[in-house]
Parts: sequence; C-alpha cells; structure tokens
Amino acid sequence: MASRKEKDMRRPELIVPYQEPAAKGEGGDFGSTLSSTLPMAAIFMRNKYIGWAAVVFSVQSWLGESEESQKSSGTPGYFSVGMSLMSLMVTYLPLFLPQQPNLQRGSATGAAAPAPA
Repeated sequence: MASRKEKDMRRPELIVPYQEPAAKGEGGDFGSTLSSTLPMAAIFMRNKYIGWAAVVFSVQSWLGESEESQKSSGTPGYFSVGMSLMSLMVTYLPLFLPQQPNLQRGSATGAAAPAPA
C-alpha cells in the first residue's frame, strides 16, 4: 500500500477565486447592420426607396454612435453614410445617363424580319 504521506504541491496563496465575466450588454447593433446592408440592397435592386431608407438609417446610426461603439466597430459612421449616398446615386443614375436603345433587328421571342432578295 502506498502511504498517504506524499507532499501536497498545492499552495493556498496561489489560489485564484473564480470571477464571473462581465456581461457585454447587447449582442449586436441592429441599426448598424441595417446601415451597412441596405446600401448594397439598393444597388443590387436599383430601388430608390431602399436607397433613401439606407441614407436615413446610416445617418441615424452615425449620429447615435458612442465612443464605445466606435472602438468596437470596424467601419466608421461616416463611411456608412458615404456608402448609402453612393447607393442612392447609383439608383438615380439612369435618369442622368439613359441607356441606348437596342439596335438589333428582331427580337428574342418573335421571328426575324425577312432579308431582302
């Protein structure tokens, strides 16, 4: 039988009591998410209403930034405002630069015009 006289290597002065980590508050900022995704949706769908909503949400999230959210955020607020203004510009671009009409004869659904003899 092994004797229980072995030396205990644990030292009471080195014991660190457990401390529960502090709560981080909200899991995420929904307004910041909208201000970064709405401009992309406006560009892809060419929808003016989504472009205006992107501008409103990005300005609102930029004005509502705190110093803590500025440190934790990857992009600054003025960048999201610039992105939303650019998406609004892209949605209004066809008003200033209209597309040229298609000059091909015939259509994809109908028969082609007869060729002259």
